[in-house]
Amino acid sequence: MDPVMGIARWIHFLAGVMWIGLLYYFNFVQVAALKAATADGTNAGITKHVVPRALFYFRWAAVVTWLAGATLLGKEFVNAFTLSHGMAGIGVGAWLGTIMLINVWALIWPNQQKVLGLKPATDEEKNKARRIAFLTSRVNTMLSIPMLFFMAAGWSHRGTFGL
Repeated sequence: MDPVMGIARWIHFLAGVMWIGLLYYFNFVQVAALKAATADGTNAGITKHVVPRALFYFRWAAVVTWLAGATLLGKEFVNAFTLSHGMAGIGVGAWLGTIMLINVWALIWPNQQKVLGLKPATDEEKNKARRIAFLTSRVNTMLSIPMLFFMAAGWSHRGTFGL
């Protein structure tokens, strides 16, 4: 067993749990909680303290997950991303994870910055940003299901550690 690959696998696994766990938290817990908290005027604590911290871990867990996954692919990285030489299964999972990572950094985070007042925006811009962040987050939630399937199926024949 290559210790670097063993460590990369655990980092990939733990960061992935954090990333997808926070994604599910945002979509299944926070959206409804913020709606209720906004209705009764108690959302300030959530939007001021919880959301920025959760988004910090969310976006950096995405990066760490992707980098650790790329490390695990090692010499098979190109084959995975070109879906060739027996790497199509893990490659589909890697592509879905890559799309999700891009969504986090290019759509969700920039729009959440406007919503949270970290970037100046008019009320109209905040409403548009809120909708884009919400829909992109929902897309990532749906993409996470086949991503997890293909990643688990793609590595099942390769053992627990290493390639």
